[in-house]
Amino acid sequence: MAVDAASIDLPASPGVYLFKNEKGRVLYVGKATRINERVRSYFASNPDRQMIPELISRADDVECIVTTTPQEALILERQLIRQHKPRFNSMLKDDKSYPYLILTNEEHPRIMYTRHPPTDANRWGPFPNAGAAKQVMQLLRRYFGIRDKDCRGDQGCLAQHIGLCRGPCIDPEGYPERVRTVKRILDGEATELLEELVAKMEACSQKMQFERAAHYRDLIRSVRTTVGQHVVSSKLYRDCDAIGFADQGDLAALVVLHADEGVVKGQEVWPYVHRGDIGETVSRFISEHYVHRRPPRLLLTPTPLLDGLQQWLDGRRGSTVEVRTPMRGDMVTLRTLADQNAEIQVSRLANKSSGSLEQRAADDAALLLQVEQMNHVVCFDMAQLQGDERVGASVVLRNGRPAKKEYRTYIVKGEAMDDLRMMREVVERWLKRQEEWPDLLLLDGGETHLKTIRAMLVEQGVASRFQLAALAKREETLYRDQEEPIVLDRRGRVFVHARDEAHRFVNAFHRKRRKRSRLGDPLENVLGLGAKKLQSLMRHFGGRQGINNASIEDLKTVPGIGPSLAERIHESLHG
Repeated sequence: MAVDAASIDLPASPGVYLFKNEKGRVLYVGKATRINERVRSYFASNPDRQMIPELISRADDVECIVTTTPQEALILERQLIRQHKPRFNSMLKDDKSYPYLILTNEEHPRIMYTRHPPTDANRWGPFPNAGAAKQVMQLLRRYFGIRDKDCRGDQGCLAQHIGLCRGPCIDPEGYPERVRTVKRILDGEATELLEELVAKMEACSQKMQFERAAHYRDLIRSVRTTVGQHVVSSKLYRDCDAIGFADQGDLAALVVLHADEGVVKGQEVWPYVHRGDIGETVSRFISEHYVHRRPPRLLLTPTPLLDGLQQWLDGRRGSTVEVRTPMRGDMVTLRTLADQNAEIQVSRLANKSSGSLEQRAADDAALLLQVEQMNHVVCFDMAQLQGDERVGASVVLRNGRPAKKEYRTYIVKGEAMDDLRMMREVVERWLKRQEEWPDLLLLDGGETHLKTIRAMLVEQGVASRFQLAALAKREETLYRDQEEPIVLDRRGRVFVHARDEAHRFVNAFHRKRRKRSRLGDPLENVLGLGAKKLQSLMRHFGGRQGINNASIEDLKTVPGIGPSLAERIHESLHG
């Protein structure tokens, strides 16, 4: 379906825009100082290029990546064209890379201009303005005497004789300090150099040496263009993902900016249903996003990760993933850029109904399981503490949204202490009350839970009424009846949301029950009986009933329970 101009919502910011077809393939990449105005021009009645009508007819969507400056957009545009090779972009015939300035890793480093920097060199770039980069290199050579060629022994070279090299091969004294100064300038600390150039320009103007003043003016421009910090490129970016987050109400957008080899190489956008804590949403997204892909060496996040996720990422990568929530420097600048792109994406989503986002998640789930629809999902989870306060809960998602009026809690009535038999009892009770069958009955558990409940459904004669599946905590693997397990990607986010919501709901009910039962608990007032010793008693006797039936001699056999404490426990229970 051809993209509709009225449906396009893009920012008035510098950046790149990508026309994509219905399969998500990139058809065209462009850059702009104001993205919205440039894209709007493609829909003019008299387009300025012949290819535009065909591009518009084939495009299904337009996405964008915002940059800080138009110069950064130029770098990113070229990178994306090389990556995606869009059919409507003119391929760059020379396929040249943008140039870098490097300081070699030698005893007496050289400064060089190159399009193919060696991996062991200090490098700055890439620079879209090659001429400015060359001018800056010559300026730094002239001011600081940094060599650019191999030394030719103790006789010096032409560059030394004309003042472009201080001859470190002959007299290395002071050369390392000059190299450090050049590094600081290329890192962005060029204030002193610029002040000196400005002073020389003004002095030439006062002497009416206008050509000389213009020369210094051009040098100042070159330094500012080349040395200015580019957010989309930094020598710190090596296999790095920066995650951005923004939300409006229940809607959220998470953006992943991919950077490698010193340059931002692309962006992925994920719409999300967000309720509550940002840290939980971001951590859940990370656990889903890296299920099918290797995590990067460096991960920049808007909030610290939840417990256990760092170890999971390390295991997925096979080595340590450095996770940072940066507060300053290049890394926070890249992270902030990811947030800015997330804000733009969530604004675009907010212009549509939030229901459409959640319905899309339900539709994705149906496609994943290859069924007609997945608009009604019921999920079960259980909770207990050493056989005490055994409870269950079911939650309902309709069209991808929680239907909280249909949530139910259950107190286990039978003698079963294991999770499987407790769940069987609760699901059986749920079946007796149903007037409407769901599209999917989802269990918080693994293959064993699936087989147990499947056998019970067959006994009840309702196994064919709905789909049955189980999803274990943290594994993100969906087990289905008589089907191969599916490792979930983002199309399975409805199942993960239902599982997490059931887990939250049943644990809240369990905590409430435990709190209520403790209000009149005589053991709460036993001197010397803390939470750890109470846990030991529960484990030793299999629950509260076992403690009630224990004699003083029985109580003394529990590690940490001495004779006097055993007597106090027995007295509090029996008077």
